[in-house]
Amino acid sequence: MAFGLGLLGMLLVFCAAWMWARRCDNYSLVDAVWAFGIGLTGSFWLIVSGTGSMKHWVAGVLVAMWSLRLGWHLERRIRRAHPEEDARYTRLREVWTGRVASAFFWFFQAQAISVVLLALPFLLIAADPDDGWSIWESAGLAVTLIGIFGEGLADRQMSRFKAGKPDSKAVCQEGLWRYSRHPNYFFEAIIWIGFYVYACGSEWGWATGYAPAMIIFLLLRVTGIPPTEAAAVLRKGDAYRRYQETTSPFIPWPPKR
Repeated sequence: MAFGLGLLGMLLVFCAAWMWARRCDNYSLVDAVWAFGIGLTGSFWLIVSGTGSMKHWVAGVLVAMWSLRLGWHLERRIRRAHPEEDARYTRLREVWTGRVASAFFWFFQAQAISVVLLALPFLLIAADPDDGWSIWESAGLAVTLIGIFGEGLADRQMSRFKAGKPDSKAVCQEGLWRYSRHPNYFFEAIIWIGFYVYACGSEWGWATGYAPAMIIFLLLRVTGIPPTEAAAVLRKGDAYRRYQETTSPFIPWPPKR
Protein backbone atom coordinates (compact mmCIF):
# COMPACT_ATOMS: atom_id res chain seq x y z
CA MET A 1 0.00 0.00 0.00
CA ALA A 2 2.72 2.48 1.01
CA PHE A 3 4.79 1.59 -2.06
CA GLY A 4 1.81 2.13 -4.37
CA LEU A 5 0.99 5.50 -2.81
CA GLY A 6 4.61 6.58 -3.13
CA LEU A 7 4.76 5.57 -6.79
CA LEU A 8 1.44 7.22 -7.64
CA GLY A 9 2.43 10.37 -5.80
CA MET A 10 5.70 10.70 -7.70
CA LEU A 11 4.07 10.05 -11.08
CA LEU A 12 1.64 12.90 -10.34
CA VAL A 13 4.38 15.19 -9.01
CA PHE A 14 6.49 14.70 -12.14
CA CYS A 15 3.44 15.15 -14.36
CA ALA A 16 2.87 18.54 -12.70
CA ALA A 17 6.60 19.32 -13.01
CA TRP A 18 6.46 18.52 -16.74
CA MET A 19 3.53 20.92 -17.23
CA TRP A 20 5.40 23.61 -15.31
CA ALA A 21 8.60 23.01 -17.29
CA ARG A 22 6.69 23.16 -20.56
CA ARG A 23 5.10 26.44 -19.56
CA CYS A 24 8.48 27.89 -18.51
CA ASP A 25 10.13 26.36 -21.59
CA ASN A 26 12.92 25.03 -19.38
CA TYR A 27 13.14 21.30 -18.65
CA SER A 28 16.18 21.71 -16.39
CA LEU A 29 13.93 21.94 -13.35
CA VAL A 30 13.54 18.14 -13.41
CA ASP A 31 16.89 17.93 -11.59
CA ALA A 32 15.62 19.84 -8.54
CA VAL A 33 12.30 17.96 -8.54
CA TRP A 34 14.24 14.69 -8.62
CA ALA A 35 16.26 15.64 -5.51
CA PHE A 36 13.21 16.90 -3.62
CA GLY A 37 11.21 13.84 -4.73
CA ILE A 38 13.58 11.30 -3.18
CA GLY A 39 13.49 13.11 0.16
CA LEU A 40 9.71 13.42 0.05
CA THR A 41 9.15 9.76 -0.85
CA GLY A 42 11.64 8.40 1.67
CA SER A 43 10.26 10.60 4.47
CA PHE A 44 6.67 9.66 3.56
CA TRP A 45 7.44 5.95 3.82
CA LEU A 46 9.26 6.36 7.13
CA ILE A 47 6.31 8.30 8.56
CA VAL A 48 3.46 6.04 7.39
CA SER A 49 5.23 2.68 7.78
CA GLY A 50 7.74 3.34 10.56
CA THR A 51 7.30 3.04 14.32
CA GLY A 52 8.80 6.39 15.23
CA SER A 53 11.92 4.76 16.67
CA MET A 54 15.29 6.50 16.71
CA LYS A 55 16.33 4.32 13.78
CA HIS A 56 13.46 5.65 11.68
CA TRP A 57 13.77 9.27 12.81
CA VAL A 58 17.49 9.41 12.02
CA ALA A 59 16.90 7.87 8.58
CA GLY A 60 14.24 10.51 7.92
CA VAL A 61 16.52 13.33 9.01
CA LEU A 62 19.37 12.05 6.82
CA VAL A 63 17.33 11.76 3.62
CA ALA A 64 15.63 15.11 4.31
CA MET A 65 18.99 16.85 4.91
CA TRP A 66 20.42 15.51 1.68
CA SER A 67 17.26 16.22 -0.33
CA LEU A 68 16.69 19.77 0.88
CA ARG A 69 20.32 20.85 0.54
CA LEU A 70 20.79 19.43 -2.95
CA GLY A 71 17.31 20.40 -4.11
CA TRP A 72 17.69 24.04 -3.07
CA HIS A 73 21.20 24.19 -4.54
CA LEU A 74 19.92 22.92 -7.90
CA GLU A 75 16.84 25.16 -7.78
CA ARG A 76 18.96 28.28 -7.25
CA ARG A 77 21.32 27.29 -10.07
CA ILE A 78 18.44 26.63 -12.47
CA ARG A 79 16.69 29.89 -11.52
CA ARG A 80 19.87 31.95 -11.98
CA ALA A 81 20.52 30.41 -15.41
CA HIS A 82 16.91 30.72 -16.65
CA PRO A 83 15.92 31.05 -19.47
CA GLU A 84 19.13 29.23 -20.47
CA GLU A 85 18.60 25.49 -20.24
CA ASP A 86 21.14 22.90 -19.11
CA ALA A 87 23.16 21.61 -22.06
CA ARG A 88 21.92 18.05 -21.48
CA TYR A 89 18.33 19.06 -22.12
CA THR A 90 19.26 21.30 -25.03
CA ARG A 91 20.80 18.25 -26.71
CA LEU A 92 17.72 16.16 -25.94
CA ARG A 93 15.59 18.80 -27.65
CA GLU A 94 17.71 18.31 -30.77
CA VAL A 95 17.39 14.53 -30.59
CA TRP A 96 13.63 14.74 -30.04
CA THR A 97 12.91 17.36 -32.70
CA GLY A 98 9.24 17.30 -33.66
CA ARG A 99 8.14 15.52 -30.49
CA VAL A 100 9.86 17.48 -27.73
CA ALA A 101 6.88 17.88 -25.38
CA SER A 102 5.72 14.26 -25.51
CA ALA A 103 9.26 12.85 -25.25
CA PHE A 104 9.99 14.97 -22.20
CA PHE A 105 6.71 13.84 -20.61
CA TRP A 106 7.88 10.23 -20.67
CA PHE A 107 11.36 11.30 -19.61
CA PHE A 108 9.84 12.98 -16.53
CA GLN A 109 7.80 9.85 -15.78
CA ALA A 110 10.98 7.76 -15.99
CA GLN A 111 12.54 10.13 -13.46
CA ALA A 112 9.55 9.52 -11.16
CA ILE A 113 10.18 5.77 -11.31
CA SER A 114 13.89 6.30 -10.60
CA VAL A 115 12.95 8.38 -7.54
CA VAL A 116 10.83 5.53 -6.17
CA LEU A 117 13.55 2.94 -6.79
CA LEU A 118 16.22 5.09 -5.15
CA ALA A 119 14.00 5.86 -2.14
CA LEU A 120 13.16 2.17 -1.65
CA PRO A 121 15.89 1.61 1.00
CA PHE A 122 13.91 3.89 3.31
CA LEU A 123 10.74 1.84 2.86
CA LEU A 124 12.68 -1.28 3.81
CA ILE A 125 14.09 0.51 6.86
CA ALA A 126 10.56 1.54 7.86
CA ALA A 127 9.13 -1.96 7.32
CA ASP A 128 11.85 -3.81 9.23
CA PRO A 129 10.29 -5.60 12.23
CA ASP A 130 13.44 -4.94 14.27
CA ASP A 131 13.65 -1.19 14.84
CA GLY A 132 16.64 -1.43 17.17
CA TRP A 133 19.89 0.48 16.59
CA SER A 134 22.95 -1.47 15.43
CA ILE A 135 26.49 -0.90 14.18
CA TRP A 136 25.09 -0.69 10.63
CA GLU A 137 23.09 2.43 11.46
CA SER A 138 26.07 3.99 13.26
CA ALA A 139 28.37 3.38 10.30
CA GLY A 140 25.79 4.52 7.78
CA LEU A 141 25.11 7.70 9.75
CA ALA A 142 28.83 8.56 9.88
CA VAL A 143 29.43 7.91 6.17
CA THR A 144 26.32 9.85 5.10
CA LEU A 145 27.22 12.88 7.24
CA ILE A 146 30.74 12.92 5.77
CA GLY A 147 29.22 12.86 2.28
CA ILE A 148 26.69 15.63 2.99
CA PHE A 149 29.37 17.85 4.54
CA GLY A 150 31.83 17.22 1.69
CA GLU A 151 29.29 17.84 -1.06
CA GLY A 152 28.07 21.02 0.61
CA LEU A 153 31.65 22.24 1.01
CA ALA A 154 32.48 21.53 -2.64
CA ASP A 155 29.37 23.38 -3.83
CA ARG A 156 30.14 26.40 -1.62
CA GLN A 157 33.74 26.53 -2.86
CA MET A 158 32.57 26.48 -6.48
CA SER A 159 29.91 29.15 -5.85
CA ARG A 160 32.48 31.38 -4.16
CA PHE A 161 34.90 30.88 -7.05
CA LYS A 162 32.28 31.79 -9.66
CA ALA A 163 31.26 34.88 -7.71
CA GLY A 164 34.85 36.16 -7.59
CA LYS A 165 36.00 35.15 -11.10
CA PRO A 166 34.26 37.07 -13.89
CA ASP A 167 36.48 35.37 -16.49
CA SER A 168 34.32 32.56 -17.91
CA LYS A 169 37.43 30.62 -18.95
CA ALA A 170 38.88 30.45 -15.42
CA VAL A 171 39.06 26.96 -13.90
CA CYS A 172 38.33 26.43 -10.21
CA GLN A 173 41.26 24.74 -8.47
CA GLU A 174 40.48 25.92 -4.94
CA GLY A 175 39.82 23.74 -1.94
CA LEU A 176 38.52 20.29 -2.84
CA TRP A 177 38.59 21.20 -6.54
CA ARG A 178 42.39 21.14 -6.42
CA TYR A 179 42.27 17.40 -5.72
CA SER A 180 39.30 16.31 -7.83
CA ARG A 181 37.63 17.70 -10.93
CA HIS A 182 34.27 16.62 -9.49
CA PRO A 183 34.43 16.49 -5.68
CA ASN A 184 30.69 17.18 -5.50
CA TYR A 185 30.01 14.00 -7.48
CA PHE A 186 32.46 12.03 -5.33
CA PHE A 187 30.72 13.03 -2.12
CA GLU A 188 27.31 12.38 -3.70
CA ALA A 189 28.48 8.80 -4.20
CA ILE A 190 29.64 8.68 -0.57
CA ILE A 191 26.16 9.78 0.57
CA TRP A 192 24.49 6.94 -1.31
CA ILE A 193 27.00 4.42 0.03
CA GLY A 194 26.10 5.75 3.49
CA PHE A 195 22.38 5.30 2.82
CA TYR A 196 23.05 1.72 1.75
CA VAL A 197 25.17 0.89 4.80
CA TYR A 198 22.43 2.33 7.01
CA ALA A 199 19.80 0.21 5.23
CA CYS A 200 21.91 -2.94 5.77
CA GLY A 201 20.84 -2.80 9.41
CA SER A 202 17.32 -3.74 8.24
CA GLU A 203 16.10 -7.16 7.18
CA TRP A 204 16.12 -6.66 3.40
CA GLY A 205 18.29 -3.54 3.22
CA TRP A 206 21.21 -5.47 1.74
CA ALA A 207 19.13 -5.96 -1.43
CA THR A 208 19.25 -2.23 -2.24
CA GLY A 209 22.90 -2.23 -3.30
CA TYR A 210 21.61 -1.28 -6.74
CA ALA A 211 20.90 2.27 -5.44
CA PRO A 212 24.52 3.41 -4.86
CA ALA A 213 25.62 1.39 -7.93
CA MET A 214 23.03 3.19 -10.05
CA ILE A 215 24.07 6.62 -8.74
CA ILE A 216 27.78 5.96 -9.29
CA PHE A 217 27.14 4.65 -12.81
CA LEU A 218 25.10 7.76 -13.68
CA LEU A 219 27.75 10.06 -12.23
CA LEU A 220 30.66 8.38 -13.99
CA ARG A 221 29.12 7.41 -17.32
CA VAL A 222 25.83 9.17 -18.08
CA THR A 223 24.51 12.41 -16.55
CA GLY A 224 27.50 13.39 -14.39
CA ILE A 225 31.10 13.63 -15.54
CA PRO A 226 30.79 13.08 -19.34
CA PRO A 227 28.39 15.97 -20.16
CA THR A 228 29.92 18.25 -17.51
CA GLU A 229 33.44 17.78 -18.89
CA ALA A 230 32.31 18.16 -22.49
CA ALA A 231 30.64 21.46 -21.64
CA ALA A 232 33.69 22.63 -19.64
CA VAL A 233 36.10 21.90 -22.50
CA LEU A 234 33.80 23.74 -24.90
CA ARG A 235 33.66 26.82 -22.64
CA LYS A 236 37.17 26.90 -21.20
CA GLY A 237 39.28 25.21 -23.89
CA ASP A 238 42.96 24.56 -23.17
CA ALA A 239 42.71 25.76 -19.57
CA TYR A 240 40.36 22.91 -18.76
CA ARG A 241 42.38 20.40 -20.79
CA ARG A 242 45.42 21.23 -18.62
CA TYR A 243 43.24 20.75 -15.55
CA GLN A 244 42.22 17.33 -16.86
CA GLU A 245 45.88 16.34 -17.28
CA THR A 246 46.83 17.13 -13.68
CA THR A 247 43.73 16.48 -11.58
CA SER A 248 41.88 13.29 -10.62
CA PRO A 249 38.48 13.06 -12.33
CA PHE A 250 36.57 11.69 -9.32
CA ILE A 251 38.37 10.50 -6.19
CA PRO A 252 40.25 13.37 -4.45
CA TRP A 253 43.98 12.83 -4.95
CA PRO A 254 47.09 15.03 -4.93
CA PRO A 255 47.44 16.66 -8.37
CA LYS A 256 50.18 15.69 -10.79
CA ARG A 257 52.97 18.15 -11.38
